Amino acid sequence: MTQGYDGMNVLVTGANRGIGAACAKIFAQAGAHVLCADLNDPVETVETIRAAGGSAESAICDVSDEISVSGLFTRISEGFTTLDTVVNCAGIIHERGLLDTTTAEFDQVMAVNLRGSFLIGRESIRAMHPKSGRLIMIASDLSYYGREEFAPYVASKHGVLGLVRCWAKEFAPNILVNALCPGPIDTAMLAAENMTPEWRAKELEIPLARFGQPEEIAQMALFLAGPNAAYITGQGIGVNGGSIMP
Repeated sequence: MTQGYDGMNVLVTGANRGIGAACAKIFAQAGAHVLCADLNDPVETVETIRAAGGSAESAICDVSDEISVSGLFTRISEGFTTLDTVVNCAGIIHERGLLDTTTAEFDQVMAVNLRGSFLIGRESIRAMHPKSGRLIMIASDLSYYGREEFAPYVASKHGVLGLVRCWAKEFAPNILVNALCPGPIDTAMLAAENMTPEWRAKELEIPLARFGQPEEIAQMALFLAGPNAAYITGQGIGVNGGSIMP
């Protein structure tokens, strides 16, 4: 593992916007070379990084598709001398009551959030093993408790924590695997097309009474990838404004 961040190679999925874009930018600011991957070409994120003097490149990847993920990691194996850190931010949310949720909607959420985490996680560890590395997944504060009308999302993020705990034990001590569990973050996921105004209002019923910013999640991802986090693995770390206190 690179001591510090200069020269580190980092993959960030979901890098087109929100938490993923913030993670890509903060790693680049710290001196890492960042491969920004997303279903939609994250060219804007890459351009922003380069304009600030950072090093980044873009890739299109559907994390739910095994062939697409395999192609991404083939590119990494051919172009990167090492893969030091992976931050898997790709994810979707779905608000709907159980009786109105279709099997197709359930499958879509699971495909992106859980299957995608499995595929990205497996290939990341395969690329890192048996060397050192850091794998950081994005779960949710909802991983710890149920919420009405969000069953597929909650189930998928609870599953992400399960993967993290298993992999942390399986690949210790060389590869450290952790999850970040954001609370309500001011991203497109909280936009009207994804969440009703009533639920947006409920999200503010937490001790800090505000939405978090993507950069606040990115700061914790940066810490987990650094030398000062060498004794942390298998954890779901809440960056949530006090929404859940497990």
